Amino acid sequence: MGAMQGGHQLLLLEGGETLFPALVEAMDAARRVVHLETYIFEFAGSALSVAQALERAARRGVLVRLVLDGVGTPQVPPEWRRRFDAAGVRWRVYAPLGRLGLLIPSSWRRLHRKLCVVDGTVGFCGGINIIDDQDDVALGRLTAPRLDYSLRVAGPLVADMVETMEQLWWRLQAVRKARQREFMAAWDALRETLPVGDFSRLLQKFEAHSGSASGHGEPLGAGEGAFHFGVDDARACLLLRDNVSHRHDIERAYLKAIGEARQEVVIVNAYFIPGRKLRRALTMAAARGVRVRLLLQGRYEHFLQYHAARPVYQHLLNAGIEIHEYAPSALHAKVAVVDRRWATVGSTNLDPLSLLLAREANVMTTDRRFASQLHEHLEALVQRSGQTLSAHALGQRPWRQRVLDRLAFGVMRALLFITGHRY
Repeated sequence: MGAMQGGHQLLLLEGGETLFPALVEAMDAARRVVHLETYIFEFAGSALSVAQALERAARRGVLVRLVLDGVGTPQVPPEWRRRFDAAGVRWRVYAPLGRLGLLIPSSWRRLHRKLCVVDGTVGFCGGINIIDDQDDVALGRLTAPRLDYSLRVAGPLVADMVETMEQLWWRLQAVRKARQREFMAAWDALRETLPVGDFSRLLQKFEAHSGSASGHGEPLGAGEGAFHFGVDDARACLLLRDNVSHRHDIERAYLKAIGEARQEVVIVNAYFIPGRKLRRALTMAAARGVRVRLLLQGRYEHFLQYHAARPVYQHLLNAGIEIHEYAPSALHAKVAVVDRRWATVGSTNLDPLSLLLAREANVMTTDRRFASQLHEHLEALVQRSGQTLSAHALGQRPWRQRVLDRLAFGVMRALLFITGHRY
């Protein structure tokens, strides 16, 4: 995984309004396998269309696998438990919380990636949870849809998506069997997570391959009336972050792209508290004349998320970096463009939870056509929807606010120290 290859179709989708119809279209056309991972699955509003599509696919004999995070989706409603079980949907909860909940540091390692693969030929990767665009877990009902993105992909990296999702699925199966004291079954499931030399055999074994996963696949649609843009024959790769063999892959990709920037860096990110390496890369880029612009979350959601970011903002603003806060609604996007030649779309926030603890997935591309289109879109977004933050205004806030900032930053660093991380 992570090797850049050509031959990809990339289609950018904005919001659940465009992603959900595209998911439903792909699931309704599925013949063998639908595999979906998500942090949040809300069984209400427009997200119901995805749940119903999973149910329909399972009823007609498609192997349907669904993995939900135990914090993002702590409960599946009883009605949908019955419906999924009756239809044959195979669903699992990743790391459900025990009685002590998040008091145990190891429980902070969450499944935060949002991946879906249908028949081994079409994949989806981005930041959009399966939740209505105007529903928000922290903010309640929004007056306008949240800002978020996903990519619909065909091409070689879909095989990498299948591989990482298969490995997680069989690890969850092993844990489940071990808890039931079925130790031989647990060992058999665990063996399925071992590296596979011939990936085509893995696809065949689980009947997840209906056409070449390394070819172009089927033409990519986006649902009726969808906002989208995309390209064919693009060079791209899948980047992962986990706690085993891909601990820093996504962060290193950002560092390399920013370190090579010559004209402009544009980052749109929901939860932005970069560590020392990323802060240094951004400030050094600004020092050598690169225009660095950040479009970040403008809403107060959580104490640490809001206040711990302010000292970092002050440092970056003092270095000449532009910061804009998204005004119309909640921002949940995680995308970036460098010099109109490098772009990424995925689930990764530039904060400690994403970069040090969570399972994440991003698609990275060096296709100049896609990067230019995304740059133009983000340029218009910053101009139209961003409220500029100034170093002077941030520094002149009431002293109580600034004390809270320092307190939150200190608490964040202490919590990371408990987990054995320096950031």
